[in-house]
Amino acid sequence: MKDGGRLSAAIEVIEDIENRRRPVQEALKDWGANHRFAGSGDRTVIGNLVFDVLRKRSSLGWRMGSDSARDLVLGVYGLEWGHDIASIEAAIAADRHAPAPLTDKEKAALAANSLDGAPDWVKADVPEWLWPSFSANFDDEAVAEGIALAQRAPIDLRVNTLKATREKVLKRLASLGAEATATAPTGVRLKAKPGAARMPHVQAEEGYRKGWFELQDEASQIAALLVFAQPGEQVLDFCAGGGGKTLALAAAMGNKGQIYAYDSDKLRLAPIHERIARAGARNIQVRQPAEGALDDLVGRMDRVLVDAPCTGTGVWRRRPDAKWRLSEAALEDRIAEQEEALGLASAFVKPGGCLVYATCSVLAEENEQQVYAFCEANEAFELVSVGEVWQDTFGFDTPHPWSADMNTITMTPASTGTDGFFVAVMVRNA
Repeated sequence: MKDGGRLSAAIEVIEDIENRRRPVQEALKDWGANHRFAGSGDRTVIGNLVFDVLRKRSSLGWRMGSDSARDLVLGVYGLEWGHDIASIEAAIAADRHAPAPLTDKEKAALAANSLDGAPDWVKADVPEWLWPSFSANFDDEAVAEGIALAQRAPIDLRVNTLKATREKVLKRLASLGAEATATAPTGVRLKAKPGAARMPHVQAEEGYRKGWFELQDEASQIAALLVFAQPGEQVLDFCAGGGGKTLALAAAMGNKGQIYAYDSDKLRLAPIHERIARAGARNIQVRQPAEGALDDLVGRMDRVLVDAPCTGTGVWRRRPDAKWRLSEAALEDRIAEQEEALGLASAFVKPGGCLVYATCSVLAEENEQQVYAFCEANEAFELVSVGEVWQDTFGFDTPHPWSADMNTITMTPASTGTDGFFVAVMVRNA
């Protein structure tokens, strides 16, 4: 395929997403199944166009003077990927499958590339209804934080210290441009590539198959480190999902002690078994969701991690379609689920033990407000200053997260170069 046909394909996929309210991956998969002539390189370019549209839909629509699928895709190709008007016209003219020629209005918009007069929520590419909450959390930096959340994300890897060292993984992935992450001591990063470029498929690497590393954003790695699980302890990962943090905890504990991996959704938990085997983790016990599945753990855990279900506002770089599908009702549902998860998980913490609450959200309603309300209603628990722990653990020269009171922290792409991630630690009084 030529670029003209790829532009048409991206427009078709965006229209499908908008008209049928479906996830982007589902729409791209269906398009590929119905257009088998498209090679992997074509699908990569089309996918990049579509994802970049979804990352910056509001600001693109303002600059183009229209939020039609056609104008959004042309806006990405011209304004974000750096193709001037002449090259866009050449791409369209060279392919009979291309969109219709540029209109005078589109040429003017591409030439101007202006956000003059745009409200802050447009500049930040944050849904208008969510802007009051988002901006209240970041004050004068809200636009910058929104812009950072609308960029492409890197590929972050966590070195599995049960099988490898960071130096070993960096050497093996040197040809891919691998670098050490700024904060997490076991993190490796492959920077995001621009435009039509393809990111490497790291699951095909020998090191991944051998269990030397796992895919995990640096913020998630840091959150696992802030649990401070020690060898020999009893730890419950209450919302384990696919097991990313469970595996990080197992490595931090050196396969000593016991980690119980639990999730209320059996499907979310399903991938953990294969990952445990590949990682060589021997101190993980998976508990399937069933009545009484955790009864024997009540009041016995040194540490309980609650990576609660959330809106995912912190991972908009990776899941940009979720940004525009999020609703007020969905936010209210997540808040209720978080409150329930915290209440249930707290019963497993022993006196003197720690309850760690985390989300991949950047909204105060899901973060600070949840832990403050929990501590107020549960006087046995007291917040620990994660801000001070951050400085003691990672030093003063590393990027610093947001913190309203030095108790809780919020990592973000703009502040720490990671996904958005919230962490709070509470100790149960003896």
